[in-house]
Amino acid sequence: MKKPELLVPASSLEVLKVAVIYGADAVYIGGEVFGLRAKAKNFSLSDMEEGIQFAHERQVKVYVTANILAHNYDLKGVREYFTELKRLKPDALIISDPGIFTIAKEICPEIEIHISTQANNTNYETYRFWHKLGAKRVVSARELSLQEISQIRENIPKELEIETFIHGAMCISYSGRCLLSNYFTGRDANQGACTHPCRWKYAVVEESRPGEYLPVYENERGTYIFNSKDLCMIAYIPELVQAGIDSFKIEGRMKTALYVATVARTYRKAIDDYFVSQEAWQEHMPWYLEQIVGCTYRQFTTGFFFGKPDETSQIYDSNTYVKDYTYLGMVGEEKDGFYKIEQRNKFSVGEAIEIMKPDGRNIEVTVRKIRDQDGNEMESAPHPKQVLYVDLGQPLAEFDILRRQEKEEQANE
Repeated sequence: MKKPELLVPASSLEVLKVAVIYGADAVYIGGEVFGLRAKAKNFSLSDMEEGIQFAHERQVKVYVTANILAHNYDLKGVREYFTELKRLKPDALIISDPGIFTIAKEICPEIEIHISTQANNTNYETYRFWHKLGAKRVVSARELSLQEISQIRENIPKELEIETFIHGAMCISYSGRCLLSNYFTGRDANQGACTHPCRWKYAVVEESRPGEYLPVYENERGTYIFNSKDLCMIAYIPELVQAGIDSFKIEGRMKTALYVATVARTYRKAIDDYFVSQEAWQEHMPWYLEQIVGCTYRQFTTGFFFGKPDETSQIYDSNTYVKDYTYLGMVGEEKDGFYKIEQRNKFSVGEAIEIMKPDGRNIEVTVRKIRDQDGNEMESAPHPKQVLYVDLGQPLAEFDILRRQEKEEQANE
């Protein structure tokens, strides 16, 4: 059996480096235009160039999303953008729109094209269609079962790759094509500006009683009727491999470095363990699950993989994440026994925190000292993005992540 690629999202250059260091075989990113995560930090062309070089030096691939559903006014800009990408040499472009596909084939035919899940890829004839046009890979629609993916694998050319989402947020709309955001706010989800109305709380208003809101209840549990649980397939690696999936895709181009590091590290170990032996994979299952719930999540579901989801796949009483750990910062260079970090959340001298390492170790430490850039001692680090130097009583390595475990009542806020 072929070991599947682990494909991890990155919202910024910092997060790309984390994804690479923590186990990704490939990273997918968005530029400042033509991707479906307009609210993510995204990559300038200079950041993209640096990120591609960083990844390629470590034998990791980079795919660039250009998967909006384009309007006429987009097309000139797409041509200019692809001309720039031709110079940067990413490993693939992720595209859903046939017009954008055509422009990519014209301007940068040497770059692979992967067909986005937005293209509603639900049957093997669709896969064959895109293959004949020159696509290297097709991303399966989230609405497919493992049985359907297996049937697709049996009916498409061996060289055509299947990429499938196996972890992360689920969209209420078919293959992510949503009209609610545009209708409510004028911001088009299919142009990358989704306001996530599937996470909102809804009520019914009777036509003759304006302003009188009637709660919408499902099973008397709540009113978040579109709010799906998050996908998690860490316990089903054998089934995913046996279905013939070439690339395991993690959702999350809006996520933090801590989230990306946690999910990438965990799935990396799970995949590698399974290819050592199924016994090794099963033995470490408690560790995988413990790690996965250590980052933000909404409760988990297996999505459509084992049949159509029912009411148990939704969360009715809340739209908030569970959050067990807080991201404090990532380790940089060493200076006089202190290590540089750019602080992300407040922490203090004397506080117990964890060092999270790419190899799977989590080391509990106590913050001994904090200094600012001028060498002044500090009792706490209250200012986000302040550059600091810390002494944790342990040797650290670049890209180690510092995190703090939250108390249970805080974690569920």
